[in-house]
Amino acid sequence: MEQQDRFCPGCATELELKESGGATRPVCPACGRVVYYDPKVAAVTLISRGEKVLLVKRANLPGYGLWSVPGGYVDRGEVVEEAAAREVLEETGLEVEVGGLIGLFSEAGRPVIVAAFSGAETGGTLSPGPEALEVGFFALDDLPPMAFQGDSIILRRWAEGKKS
Repeated sequence: MEQQDRFCPGCATELELKESGGATRPVCPACGRVVYYDPKVAAVTLISRGEKVLLVKRANLPGYGLWSVPGGYVDRGEVVEEAAAREVLEETGLEVEVGGLIGLFSEAGRPVIVAAFSGAETGGTLSPGPEALEVGFFALDDLPPMAFQGDSIILRRWAEGKKS
């Protein structure tokens, strides 16, 4: 259990870990309330210049000093495509128009669902934001060390879509 989930949000009884719906979850022994942990949603946008793709060198954990596709978490109530464009602007200084959905990506054991979009530059100036050490465009066959295994999968799917 996470520290903040020690007590039932409904009746304040101490929670217990029990089998519920095929998984072990915090359950209230008094009122029966089950605490479910929802996944986080992140949005990334793949931007190209010619045959190169835009990447950011991360300035935070996880993956500090490694490279990733520009993106980040979607705020509650935020439109996913708007979050994707916002994250590109925050991390790279580029304004973009978010295009089609490349796909939804998830990994067993990771609480994040990533919505990956294609996009196109519409303005701005390429410059690392506060969450990036560097920004740059890279050939798909010459990528720097990547922060997340999922980024490689997303890049591969994007490249396949560009070919077809």
